[in-house]
Amino acid sequence: MATPFILIVDDEPSIAKLCERLLTKAGFRTLSFNDPRKAMDYLRDERVNLLLVDIRMPEIDGFGVVTFAKEHQPDIATLIMTGFGTVETAIKALRKGVDGLILKPFEDGNELIEAAIQALADNQRKRDAAHTEALRPLFDVMEAFLSVTHPERLPELIVDAICSHLRCENAAYYQRLDEDDDGLTLLFKRGQVQKESDSGKDIEKMLIELKHDRALIRSAETEDPDLYEKEIGSALFVPINHSGIQALLYAGRGIGESSFREIDLDTLLILSRQAAVAIENATLYAELRAYVKQVEDSQKALLQAEKMAAAGRLTASIAHEINNPLQAVRNCLHLAGREDLPEPRRDEYFGLAETELERLTTTVQRMLDFYRPGTVAPTEIDLEEILKHVLGLMATQLQKRNVVVETKLPKKLTHILAESAQLQQVFLNLILNAYDAMPAGGTLEISARKKKKNVEITFQDEGTGIKAEDQANIFEPFISTKDGGTGLGLTVSYNIIAALGGELELLQNDLEGACFQVTLPIGGK
Repeated sequence: MATPFILIVDDEPSIAKLCERLLTKAGFRTLSFNDPRKAMDYLRDERVNLLLVDIRMPEIDGFGVVTFAKEHQPDIATLIMTGFGTVETAIKALRKGVDGLILKPFEDGNELIEAAIQALADNQRKRDAAHTEALRPLFDVMEAFLSVTHPERLPELIVDAICSHLRCENAAYYQRLDEDDDGLTLLFKRGQVQKESDSGKDIEKMLIELKHDRALIRSAETEDPDLYEKEIGSALFVPINHSGIQALLYAGRGIGESSFREIDLDTLLILSRQAAVAIENATLYAELRAYVKQVEDSQKALLQAEKMAAAGRLTASIAHEINNPLQAVRNCLHLAGREDLPEPRRDEYFGLAETELERLTTTVQRMLDFYRPGTVAPTEIDLEEILKHVLGLMATQLQKRNVVVETKLPKKLTHILAESAQLQQVFLNLILNAYDAMPAGGTLEISARKKKKNVEITFQDEGTGIKAEDQANIFEPFISTKDGGTGLGLTVSYNIIAALGGELELLQNDLEGACFQVTLPIGGK
């Protein structure tokens, strides 16, 4: 820690020299003036830790010197001397923010030294308390910063925080956007700042020191006259070098405003650390959002691919379903067009054609419902209606293979919140798997029941079943136990049910074949 520097001001040369000798002997650095004006000129340009000043002096009293010193060096400690100690003098000293008062003549040198030490300590406590009070609002800023998850919104928030907490109208946020570029890009500003177009010399000069991670205080009056060109009297520059982020925070006060102090630099340093964490946090959020979107897009593509694969397995049956009524309609229209046909028979053929068209319309509608993308928001679903729709879609194919479907559903099956098209796909996948497992025909039993806050739907077939060594991996993608299988049906179905807050599992029982159970929450996820 540097040795405190004490400036002594007393119009009596003997008192000034005595104070200087006693304090120097005690280890302080000292300088004395008998003319208060010369002392004030010195205070204007040089930093002082403690001002020791006599109250009664000609032309300018000690309180006037204290006021001047506080204006130019707000953190300076002050100790006044007087040979006429009164209550009024003490009260005035307190109002002026003086840190101590000592009566002349001194009884011994220790009294003066102790008073100087005490004044410096009291001043430090005041500064620490003011520092803490000034920094307390910055803790609230962190919460505001971390609530922003989009990096592009942070520069404006950071600049607004600088203006608010440093009480300045000029602020800016610069950032290096390209690792190969040595320059800084202005992302947001308030008031007068170094713009990209004219920042060449100014910013490059800052970067030389910022590369060493040093914060800077600049004064147009004494250190950086170039600031005057932008009508800035005092400026702060604080770098951010954190987790690959290279940025610069700038704060400026106009000419005529009070200059920035050390406490202002500390405030901006804290803001810079909070900003660095917030930028990293928002960047990670943005990367996570991009990753989640990529995963969602992949899942949608996977879902659609499996849906198309399942639809492809129905092609032959659907083609047969469409072709038969088309041929019937064609024949009826051909016969009805004969001129020698009696009117009652013509009406009969038209009636048959209309019936076949209705059948054709129903088949096509079922396929459209299966292909149509589902809505994003879940709606109230009638499970029985969904099951009947899927079974109707597969009726011809199941019948040809002699697969008998037995349904055991309660009279009133509870509705659930879900997405209709997705549940259709799950049920279709499970029924197709049962169909493929029974090439010689058999029975597929579909049952449902309410259990606590869930609905359980089971699919029990009489097929070949699933080998014990394959059961642990059946829900993993691209794993199939049948020739030509995609290995995605159960994976997609599992993900759909899991997204709804439910569960798809393979049940163990003593029956032949395989038994899958879908569990769905009644109230939705």
